[in-house]
Amino acid sequence: MFSEIRFLVALLGSVVGGAYDLKTTEIPDIIPHAMIILALFLAIVESLIQHSYLPIFYSLVAGLPFLAFGFLLYYFGQWGGGDAKLLAAIVFLLPTKPNFLNFNFLLPFPLTYLLNVLYVGAGYMILYALVLAFMEKKILREFFKRVEASATFFSLVALACFIAFFATNLYFTSVLDLEKDLFILLRNSVLPLVLFVSLILLWKFVRVVEDVGFKKRIPVSKLKVGDVLLESKRWDGITEAELRKIKKSGKKFVTIKTGVRFGPVFSLALLFTFFYGDVTFFLTRYLI
Repeated sequence: MFSEIRFLVALLGSVVGGAYDLKTTEIPDIIPHAMIILALFLAIVESLIQHSYLPIFYSLVAGLPFLAFGFLLYYFGQWGGGDAKLLAAIVFLLPTKPNFLNFNFLLPFPLTYLLNVLYVGAGYMILYALVLAFMEKKILREFFKRVEASATFFSLVALACFIAFFATNLYFTSVLDLEKDLFILLRNSVLPLVLFVSLILLWKFVRVVEDVGFKKRIPVSKLKVGDVLLESKRWDGITEAELRKIKKSGKKFVTIKTGVRFGPVFSLALLFTFFYGDVTFFLTRYLI
């Protein structure tokens, strides 16, 4: 019963937090704080019922390191504070594999969930960037402009890579005394080339989204509490006092930055874990 309650609290809290993130670009502190308090309360009750210290011990031993890990990402500007707290809150609630999950996990459940967050988050960020690009046409224009500008260099690199891949395949075919089939040689050279080119284009596209879609120069009159200034090293929105100071400084314009609203990933990763288990096993089983 406790496993089901904890999972439902984690799912509901992460859904609400993700919805706030999409709407306001930040997760209210009260959501992860309430989840952590409820997690510890449930762990204490379970410990008393079972006459065992293990439930509260597991919650603290798993949750505290994840709280530290999340704030490390926050400190280096990779995540917002709300994301860090929400991750920790889920681990406080689910320090071990829920009893109703019938999947095998190679790693402890919190680490499995973290990997699922990273995998799901990668797909989510790519989809988010694509949607943003189609909403803001200037992103696509800038992307094609940069690709066109480097087309000659890019073509030469692609040609050099193809020759290298083909020579490598030919070498190993000779060393292993395999049949020299031209079609197989070409296929085994083109496939890694396509992957390489795709990764380069994806990297260039992400850089354009960061430079064009996530940075905006706005009048100071439109600046509001919670906006993140470009020069800020961490994802800390400005306070009311900082806003008044900027307005009094005489500046006419400031540049703010936004980012991928990552909050929904935590609930999506939970749902993925519920339906499919470990994403690594899933990829191995169905996609490879």
